[in-house]
Amino acid sequence: MTTAAEVLLRCSELDRFSAHHTFLERTYLTKEHAAANRQAAIWMEQAGLTTWVDAAGNQWGRREGPTPDAPALVLGSHLDTVPDAGSFDGMLGVLMAIAVAERLQGVELPFALEVVGFSDEEGARFGKALLGSQSVAGLWDPDWWELRDRNGVTLHQAFLDFGLDPRRIGEAARSPESIVAYLEAHIEQGPELEAADRSLGYVTTIAGARRFKLSVLGEARHAGGTPYPRRRDALVGASEAIVAIERLARASQSIATVGRIEVRPGAVNVIPGRADFSLDLRAATDEERDGMWDVIVETIDELCEERWLRFEYDENHSAPAAPCSPWLQQAVIDGIVMTGDTDPMGIWSRAGHDAMAIAQIAEIGMLFVRCYDGISHHPGESVREIDVELGLDAFEAAVRNVAAAWLQQREQRVTS
Repeated sequence: MTTAAEVLLRCSELDRFSAHHTFLERTYLTKEHAAANRQAAIWMEQAGLTTWVDAAGNQWGRREGPTPDAPALVLGSHLDTVPDAGSFDGMLGVLMAIAVAERLQGVELPFALEVVGFSDEEGARFGKALLGSQSVAGLWDPDWWELRDRNGVTLHQAFLDFGLDPRRIGEAARSPESIVAYLEAHIEQGPELEAADRSLGYVTTIAGARRFKLSVLGEARHAGGTPYPRRRDALVGASEAIVAIERLARASQSIATVGRIEVRPGAVNVIPGRADFSLDLRAATDEERDGMWDVIVETIDELCEERWLRFEYDENHSAPAAPCSPWLQQAVIDGIVMTGDTDPMGIWSRAGHDAMAIAQIAEIGMLFVRCYDGISHHPGESVREIDVELGLDAFEAAVRNVAAAWLQQREQRVTS
């Protein structure tokens, strides 16, 4: 039986597949991605799964159900990383899923069991997140073929270089009828479990996110020769807008982050004529998120009007909130209870996950595992062996709970 110690050792083994010797980086359609897929396939086969790589580069393993065409309960997460990554974001979930599949060898299930290592949750290479899981959900956009990495390589060319046929991308899509449900285990990427001294938690919903490029436009003029009453300083306006964004978000249930700003013309002795900055906006529900966006736009418009500036924006990403299904939440809750936590903690996930994309074709549930200080997307990611062991027990129990609930649902459909 695969233990937490073995799972953590395997996480360390995956660290070998990195584009750099001094830090971890494994991005989509690279040789490191291919190597991680091959290693994951070996572990999947040891767990009794038949393996394949789909038309988008996702690594799969399957154990057949009662019939060859039985729908599958899918367990998984992602194998790609951000630059300078930690060892557990995504990878821990994949390896926990493989371990659970190994534990369940010989256990009769009413459905097939599949494990997936998604290929591009982070979007670090081409700037578009969830490419792997969105392909499975049938959400592929042909415009994505023209996305380029920092070396100018298009996504289309990267497919060819990886040995994939772009014309067959549609074959990665799964029908809703082929999936019973999707369960994902993941490090929390936040501090709530640690603050409550809990090993595990269940996810209630995954944040809906929108991302924008915001622009404040003024007038570039001489820094010394232009008196204050005549200034239309775009950077000052953008600075006030950024402070206002934080103030508004802190007073709400939303999370708003400005992670990048660029000023033009960018000379030390020139009043900035333009400031472009990013906005990442998230909330537990789309209504909360969209309501906050309306308030932000109104506030920045007012600030800019006072300074004779112009405000523009362009939305470049939108993902709906993904609530976890109540019956799957209950399966995870009951799994956690079996580990000795009689009152499991529910958390809404502020971070995005592959489950968001799969929610378009299947019901989802998620298990969170405590991570040190909530650190993620950083080499300081750390988990405790005991938490992972409890997570394995809870995840296995959740699969058994899903099997029992699904059988009950099927029987009710037959008798009704």
